[in-house]
Amino acid sequence: MEFFGCERNELAAYVRELGEPDFRAKQIADWIYKKGARDVSAMTNLPTVLRERLQAEFTITRSEVLRQTTSADGTSKYLLELHDGQTIESVLLPYGDRVSVCVSTQVGCAAGCIFCATAEGGLVRNLTAGEIVDQVLTLQEHAGCRITHVVLMGMGEPLLNLANVLKAIRLLHDEIGISMRRLTVSTVGITPAIQRIAKLGLQLTLAISMHAPDDALRRRLVPVAARYPLHELIEACRDYANTTKRRITFEYLLLAGVNDSPHQAAELAKLLRGVLCHVNLIPYNQVPGKPFKRPTRAAITAFRSGLEHAGIEVTQRMERGHSLAAACGQLRAKSNPT
Repeated sequence: MEFFGCERNELAAYVRELGEPDFRAKQIADWIYKKGARDVSAMTNLPTVLRERLQAEFTITRSEVLRQTTSADGTSKYLLELHDGQTIESVLLPYGDRVSVCVSTQVGCAAGCIFCATAEGGLVRNLTAGEIVDQVLTLQEHAGCRITHVVLMGMGEPLLNLANVLKAIRLLHDEIGISMRRLTVSTVGITPAIQRIAKLGLQLTLAISMHAPDDALRRRLVPVAARYPLHELIEACRDYANTTKRRITFEYLLLAGVNDSPHQAAELAKLLRGVLCHVNLIPYNQVPGKPFKRPTRAAITAFRSGLEHAGIEVTQRMERGHSLAAACGQLRAKSNPT
């Protein structure tokens, strides 16, 4: 049986079955999630007989670093190999006041975004909660620094793997000690899942991959969005913000000549009016083989100005790791050529 990915209540149930007191569950959890133990034999504060039994019945499965690339600004991108040979990407982003990681939630992705490298391979499988959490600990161990923020914005659509994502979030908060307010979940807009999360009242940051101010263009850019019309998505976001009192981030990937006109900025501002939110503009990172281009600096400035003049708060993503094949899926694609 697999230990890594178990919550405290699950561990407690296991140790009770072995006739051990509940505090053993905390000891095991501390070894796994705080000390990074990769083998039961390392758990030296457990009785020898218990360690031997656990070692015979339980495993701790962790990923292995296959490749790491680091840019001049300190951003590191990792290619990790899972127990079944599948590979995923994770990114370490050091800033002056924090260290953030961007983690994957699926091997591949089913959302089908036509500008994304990950979408080319389709969905292979969901990651388990343990495999999601493992990325945080593996990058933390490899970099030798404490991770303070986690963004579920790597490969995959988190809300199409909701049960495992929610369990991973609980583990990151309860066992690793990362504040809910420092956890961000990015989604293309799976409306029913957003509604479910809102009911849980979690203090997460929700980031919506918007990329278009109208349904027709959004369906072309993000095919899965055809199931979730914009008016329903915006209403779900409004309810989420009202329920949690947390500001929503709308991610907007700027594609030259596709979604970067002043008219589209005005339409986006109209759509978001009255929602507790801000827009994060992301100039496109070129993906080989894709027909899209990065907008000019003038086009980016004009789009931003249009939103700001309409009263929408705007940020622009800090450019990090351009030399790393920074778009999601590129490093994996280079290492797994078809």
